[in-house]
Parts: sequence; C-alpha cells; structure tokens
Amino acid sequence: MPEFAALEYENLNSVIYGALCDALMQGRFQPGDRLKIRDLAEQFGTSVTPIRDAILRLANDEAITFRSPRDIRIAGLSESRYREIRAIRVRLEGLAAETAAQVATSADIQAMERILQENEEAIAAGDRLKGTELNQAFHFMLPRIAGLPVLTTILRRLWLQMGPHISDAYIAGGRAMIDHHYPVVEALKRHDPAAASMAIVDDILLGGKPILERIECGTAREARRA
Repeated sequence: MPEFAALEYENLNSVIYGALCDALMQGRFQPGDRLKIRDLAEQFGTSVTPIRDAILRLANDEAITFRSPRDIRIAGLSESRYREIRAIRVRLEGLAAETAAQVATSADIQAMERILQENEEAIAAGDRLKGTELNQAFHFMLPRIAGLPVLTTILRRLWLQMGPHISDAYIAGGRAMIDHHYPVVEALKRHDPAAASMAIVDDILLGGKPILERIECGTAREARRA
C-alpha cells in the first residue's frame, strides 16, 4: 500500500479523498489491491471516520469495490467498461490536445518535454510508480494548457478507474507507454490542432494495447473459473 503523510488540515474528509484520488490516478494502486481503513488512518494520522467517508466516496466513483468493511479493494475493469472509458477518453483528451495546440507557449512545451525526459529515466530504471505518475502528469498537462478546468474534472473521474490499470500494465508495456507522447509534443510545437488530437488518440488506442491485453487475460481467467 502507498505511504501517506499525516495531515493537520481542518477539512480532513476532502483532503484524504483528494490524496486517495491522486494515488489512484497516478497508479500507486493496482487492480485488486486491498485497502485497510485502520492502516490508512494510521498513515494519515486521523481517526477512521474521514477515511471511511473517503472510501465511500470512491465507491460511489466506482473506483473501488466495497464488499464489506473488511474487504475493500481497488476495482477491476471489464473489457466492455474499459472500451467505453477508452472511447470517452479519445473524444475528451483529443479535444484537450486540439485546444492545447492552439495556445501552447514555449514554456508549456518545455514543461511537457521535461515530463517526457523524466519518464524516459523512470522507464530506464524500471520505476513503475514514477513512470505511471509522469504518464498521468503528461496527459493532464493538455487540458491545463488548453485552459479547460471542467474537462479536467471529468477526466479525473475516468482516471480514477484507469490509473490502476495503467500501473498494472506499465512495465510490461515498455516503449508503447511513452513513444506516442513524442508526436503530441511535436504537434504542439507546430501549433497543429489536428495532428495533436490524432497523436493523443494514437497514444490512447495504440499505447493502451498492453492494458487491454491484460484486461482480456483477466476476463478469460474469470470465465474459466466460472
């Protein structure tokens, strides 16, 4: 389980919920990981109440499966659900890339390139956690550059479910998890909205193949057990 710093904020419920959301989107959990309320409470330095409230919110977000107070797990994805989320991401992240290409500054592009460089280093080191965190940062830079905060909020809900599966496939996916990011940056440099949109769509569809393959394998295993 990821480690969390103890908190001293007044609005603990929102802070803890936000911290757990970030951990999910950044791939610090993987599908099937078990969450223990008391362990989380100790890490955050709180009572169990705000932890339980955050867990219930995440269950409502469909990011976790709350089977019982003693069996809380990171949710898996069926193949059909993954394909649905992927189709939505294609449209929304395509819009973010298209809009970002129209307004990206040299500072924005340099920030994207820094993320890519750090991601290369993480992949070379076999650092799954850092790699998945940087992957999420790259994708969320696009709506930030585009100035689309509402879109960012929508994407956060989708990435709560996607983050653990990206993490699960990240090392096995190898270069597929980063190679398609480079055409995105090149399109931003040229201020080419159509190319930027196409590049991020390629990343989601082609770079996401290792994720789909692992979900398909999981679905096949479940079918054999049944």
